[in-house]
Amino acid sequence: MSQINIQFTLFSAFYSPLIITMSENFLKEEGLDYQWSVAAVGTSAVDAIVDGSADIIQSAPIQGVTALERGETPAAVHFAQINEMDGFFVTARDADTNFDWKKLEGAEVVMFKGGQPNAMFRYACHKAGIDFSKIIAITPGGAADIDRTFREGTGQYVQQQGPFPQQLEHDSAGHIVARCGPQIGPCAFSSLAASREWLTTDEAKAFMRAYRKARLYLNETNATEITRSLRSWFPNTEDTALVACIQSYQNLGCWTPHTEITRDAFEVSLDVFEHAGMISKRHNYDDVCTLPPL
Repeated sequence: MSQINIQFTLFSAFYSPLIITMSENFLKEEGLDYQWSVAAVGTSAVDAIVDGSADIIQSAPIQGVTALERGETPAAVHFAQINEMDGFFVTARDADTNFDWKKLEGAEVVMFKGGQPNAMFRYACHKAGIDFSKIIAITPGGAADIDRTFREGTGQYVQQQGPFPQQLEHDSAGHIVARCGPQIGPCAFSSLAASREWLTTDEAKAFMRAYRKARLYLNETNATEITRSLRSWFPNTEDTALVACIQSYQNLGCWTPHTEITRDAFEVSLDVFEHAGMISKRHNYDDVCTLPPL
């Protein structure tokens, strides 16, 4: 049985298509054993492609765009989508059945300081018709820091990826009031990446057969059953919170059945990065992305 090495940039239920590929034994059905890891804080999963310690990484097309902005040829090519929608939620400290994005202006919002999460949030605010500069941004660090800061009483709102918001609701520590994804629409949000050389191998083809099964499973299976499959991977998340998270992402359409990163979705992401001032030009799809192996 061949072995492949998988590395996550971040680990959350948002990346369930890749997790399910492992947890439901779809890889083993294709004759693949696996090892998985999460990139160390302050490092890039792309480094694992470069040094050969990973065959596949969970990443985002913005990684390749950023490399091009530096005048470099991307070390990894993005060959399949994980999420075709922003998966961040806005959670309020107090319940608000009449929430309007305008309420974020002048409010303290605990959020990510930079990168794609910040760029996408800025664009969601822009599409919602509000002035991002009027938000009082509180940026304590990574996902765990953001969650802890909000739980300790700072901020009126918080920007988080599942299952953090659903766990806040379970703990009566917050109330989800908005989702960023519908404001932006389908985009090239998160992806699988590998070296172009690895994508020509039999292992790459076997991986894609398993990954396609995982995406169908996520679209055809109820959230409670999916949660049973993910249970051991999220020991600190309550079942009800994880079920709610999975249902939300299914309803959002993050995990569409097709695996390719579409050109239209890539162009929307370029719109986001242009708006955030992160790119100097609109880069070519073929310099960042490719179709999945068959």
